[in-house]
Amino acid sequence: MDVLGFSHCNAYFCEMAKLINLKIFAHFFQSSSSGGILLLVCVFVSLLIANTGLGTYFNDLLAYPLGYETGEVHLQYPILLWINDGLMAVFFLLVGLEIKREVIEGELSSLRQAALPVLAALGGVAVPAAIYFLFNGQNPQTAKGWGIPMATDIAFALGILSLLGDKVPSGLKIFLAALAIVDDLIAILVIAIFYSSELHFLYLGYAGAIFILLMVFNRIGVRNLLFYLLPGAVMWYFIHHSGIHATIAGVLVALTLPTNEEDTDSPLEKLEHALTRPVNFIIMPIFALANTNIAFEPEMLKGLTGNLGLGIILGLFLGKPVGIFLMSWFSVKIRAADLPAETTWLHVLGLGLLGGIGFTMSIFIALLSFSQQAFQNEAKFAILIASILAGVSGFLLLSLYNKKQQKN
Repeated sequence: MDVLGFSHCNAYFCEMAKLINLKIFAHFFQSSSSGGILLLVCVFVSLLIANTGLGTYFNDLLAYPLGYETGEVHLQYPILLWINDGLMAVFFLLVGLEIKREVIEGELSSLRQAALPVLAALGGVAVPAAIYFLFNGQNPQTAKGWGIPMATDIAFALGILSLLGDKVPSGLKIFLAALAIVDDLIAILVIAIFYSSELHFLYLGYAGAIFILLMVFNRIGVRNLLFYLLPGAVMWYFIHHSGIHATIAGVLVALTLPTNEEDTDSPLEKLEHALTRPVNFIIMPIFALANTNIAFEPEMLKGLTGNLGLGIILGLFLGKPVGIFLMSWFSVKIRAADLPAETTWLHVLGLGLLGGIGFTMSIFIALLSFSQQAFQNEAKFAILIASILAGVSGFLLLSLYNKKQQKN
């Protein structure tokens, strides 16, 4: 008998707890930093799995073949390949949508607006690549990895910057987002041109025909997304067999989607909104989980001071901030661009350090660069160390500079 009404109170508190938990859950997934936090968790989980007895079972799972195979249709691949070639094509689709939107109506829509992030991004890819080549250019086994330190992980970089909140100017966040988008575009071109295997022109022709069809759909005003996504999936299949990396299909589909400069949502913007959370909270964490499973060995620490490790670490941690800072300074000096409002050169240096977080894209390019597992693991470990150094340094610099400004 519940004389004091405890059971009623317990039910009330349970409902309140559920509501609080739902609010916390909703707040997490709405936060701009939550994607980076989830990626970080997946990195730690993957490393933990790889260095326990579960590592062998996890690798067997990633090697398990899925799909359909007949005499003419080859769609049976290991789970890891579906992640790196299939799910990452969706990631590149979202990147392509962001690039097109920024070019049509955003920070890249005019030469004056685009000058600073474009030139800064060019510096941020050229200097790291040069540093890597300086260490590895004479070694045919590792020379191909010059694209590894060129890439910036937009999710991690923006996630860390968002942790600073209003401690940094809002224009700095826009600058970093635009720079990272240009950086992704350069990475896409590098992958398409330099990291493709032997070309099969018949499949390339089929893919080209579908791309032209999608352009025609755009021209005649077709707005139903299915008319772009379904042929896009077929184009992915042909590109995958053509020798060009299949993820490029995502970018090509994005470039054909209709958009506008008006306030009403276009098909491009609707798809971008629909993909943002699945990519940030499902696809990227799965990629991190599948590709960061590095089994640590004593030789890896030695590898950090080898040419491959130094090329990656110095390229990301030193080359990125130097390249971004110098090209930003040069573009402002020649009056081709202006710094964002309330932004100082120390802000730009901190942003450059955050640009050295190369995690996702750098690992992706490392997988394309090396077929040997030993080189892949050494590159992944170096990327991990460089990204941690860059992220912590950038965060501390911007945070300490904000405190100094407040005192003054």
